[in-house]
Amino acid sequence: MLMVYILGIYKSKYVMFHATLQQLRLFDAVAEQKSDTRAAEQVHLTQPAVSIQIKRLEGKVGTPLIEHIGKELHLTVAGEEVFDAAKDVLERLSDLETSLNDLRGEVSGPLNIHVVSSGKYFMPHLLGSFVRRYPKVEPRLEITNRADLLSSLAKNQSDLYIMGQPPEGVAVVEYPFLENILVVVARPDHPLAGKKKIPLARIAKERFVGRESGSGTRKAVEKLFADKGLNVEAYIELDSAEGIKQGVIGGLGIGVLSKHSLRLELDAGELVVLNVAGFPLRRRWYVSHREGKRLSRAAQLFLQYLQEEGEEEVADLLRLEQGDSP
Repeated sequence: MLMVYILGIYKSKYVMFHATLQQLRLFDAVAEQKSDTRAAEQVHLTQPAVSIQIKRLEGKVGTPLIEHIGKELHLTVAGEEVFDAAKDVLERLSDLETSLNDLRGEVSGPLNIHVVSSGKYFMPHLLGSFVRRYPKVEPRLEITNRADLLSSLAKNQSDLYIMGQPPEGVAVVEYPFLENILVVVARPDHPLAGKKKIPLARIAKERFVGRESGSGTRKAVEKLFADKGLNVEAYIELDSAEGIKQGVIGGLGIGVLSKHSLRLELDAGELVVLNVAGFPLRRRWYVSHREGKRLSRAAQLFLQYLQEEGEEEVADLLRLEQGDSP
């Protein structure tokens, strides 16, 4: 069992205690999630098992680290100190593992990726293809909305981040790697289905099933309409491409989605693409990381793979799903 000795300052005194690496990882998860239940789900343990380890850690520190106020979990002052120390230890161990793998020339170890929800229609395929090439890589793919992705990016929690629009106000390095085509979709029985060159002014009168505020897709759509002096507001907001598709199919309105997310619904005749002036919007998917971040060998190679082969891999996926030969 790996023991970690931590020297910290609490109430103006130096305090040293030892903890297992597992206890630090569990406490880090609880502090990040603000919930021992969600932390247990993240690390694939039961909630009681997590709570027992946190209690043991508190016993070693000699003071409470967390407190429950109502249904909310908060870190105590000592808990904040231990949280900072735990993050430092875990980051140093991760860097050590990366350095040792690099020295051995191995492409192995963890590869942590965050992707916005619309990317789930192609990113698992790309990641799977990469891991078949480098089977010792241990991938972790987190699919989330843009707000949660940007929160993780600000905390530098993953190696790479996949999104449709790089953030502003955060020091990141971004690389375009795949075309992102945005189209307007509706039910097949919509009055505008089959019409040619529908004016934006006409579309602006429709009820929109839109992405949440701050979403890259929503920003691009709002800018297109604003440039034409038009205003478009979401009739209902949903935080995923899947939700928007179901909303449009259910008759809540029309929507704007990445064409990558529409293959099944278009083939099944559940949705149609409207011929709208100014559409499709041709944008790019980006892979990003924090400026100055030291990437592992696995992350470097996956970044290179996305830039050099990502476009063709997704094109092959589309052809296979349509029954064509690559």
